[in-house]
Amino acid sequence: MISARILGKTLQELHNITGSLLTLVNRNGEIVYNCAEKSKDLSASVHSFIESAADTMYVGTDYFLKVNDNDRVEYVVIAGGENAEMSGRIAVSELQNILTVSHERSDRNHFMQNILLDNILPVDLRDEARRLKIHNDVTRTVFLTETTEADNAPALQILKAMYATSGSTSFVCSLDATHIAIVIEGTALEKQAFTIADTLNTEAMISVRVACGEPTDQLSHLSQCYKEAQLAMEVGRIFLPDRHVLTYARLGIGRLIYQLPISLCKVFLHETFERDVFSELDDETLLTIRIFFENDLNISETARQLYIHRNTLVYRLEKLQKTTGLDIRKFDEAMTFKIAMMVYDYVQHMEEKDN
Repeated sequence: MISARILGKTLQELHNITGSLLTLVNRNGEIVYNCAEKSKDLSASVHSFIESAADTMYVGTDYFLKVNDNDRVEYVVIAGGENAEMSGRIAVSELQNILTVSHERSDRNHFMQNILLDNILPVDLRDEARRLKIHNDVTRTVFLTETTEADNAPALQILKAMYATSGSTSFVCSLDATHIAIVIEGTALEKQAFTIADTLNTEAMISVRVACGEPTDQLSHLSQCYKEAQLAMEVGRIFLPDRHVLTYARLGIGRLIYQLPISLCKVFLHETFERDVFSELDDETLLTIRIFFENDLNISETARQLYIHRNTLVYRLEKLQKTTGLDIRKFDEAMTFKIAMMVYDYVQHMEEKDN
C-alpha cells in the first residue's frame, strides 16, 4: 500500500511545475491530497464518476480522471485551473506508474519470501525470476533479525528504508511478528550484520539479534542460507546469549553439539560427572570460569579482570576441582569442562523448550 504522503508529494511537485489545482480523492470519497483547498463534500460526485463507464469527465469547472489499481478504480484526480486536462492526465500517468512499481516490488518480495520458505518449485523458480528481472547468478546472503518487541513494524520500516528503496537489488521480508529476513547482495557478512543491529538500536531503540547464513550465488540455495541463519540464531541463543550478531560460519563447537541427540548428551554428562555439578555452582564461580576461559586460561589476566588477588583465583579453581573432579588450569581438562558445560546448557534449553 502506497502512503498518502508519497502520492501527495507527487501531486504537489506537479502543481509546483504546472500551476494547476490538483486534488486526489480515494474511492470512498475521502480527500488524500488537496492543493485546491476544496472544502465541499466530494463523495457523491466521486461515487457517481466511479460508477460511470467514462475514464474522464467534466464536473462543473473541474476535470475528473480515474486512477486504476489492478483493474479497479482506487483514486480520482480532480484537476482545475489552467491546463487542467493536461495536468490531470500527467498526474494520472505518474500515479499509475507509482502503483505499478509498488506492486512489482511487492511481487518481488513475495517471490523472495517463497524462495526462503521453500514454497516455490524449482521448475517455476527460474521462469518467475526472469519475469521479475531478478538475476540468478548473483552472490547473496540472507540475514535474519529477531526483535524483542511484539510488533516488528518499526524495525520493518527502517530496514525497508535502508535496503528496499527504488532500484535496490535487496529484499526485505516480514516473516512473523518478531522476525524479518533481509536478502542482500555481497559477502561482507559481519560488517553488514553489525550495520543492521546498530541502526535499529540507534534509530528506533530496538533490541535486536541478527544472524546470517553462508553466501550463495544461486537463488535456489537461498532457502538453505535462510535455514543456516535460523540455526545460527538458535545456537547463539543457547551458547552465545550475550552476542547480538551471529554468523553460521563462526558458531564453532556449538553447531556440532546442537545436532547431537539429547540421550547421547545425557550419557556424556553422566560419564563425565557423577552428579549434576553445574547446579551446585554459584554465580561467582560461573563468572570466574567464564573470564578464565575468555583469557585462555591465563591466571594473572583473569585475576586482574576480576579485581582479585592471584591466590584468591587459585583458591577458587582448586575449590572447583574438588566439586567437579576437573582441574581447568590444564588444557585437556579445561576442554572437557567447557564442552560439558555447553552440553549441559543445550540439554537444559531443549528440556525447557519441550515443557
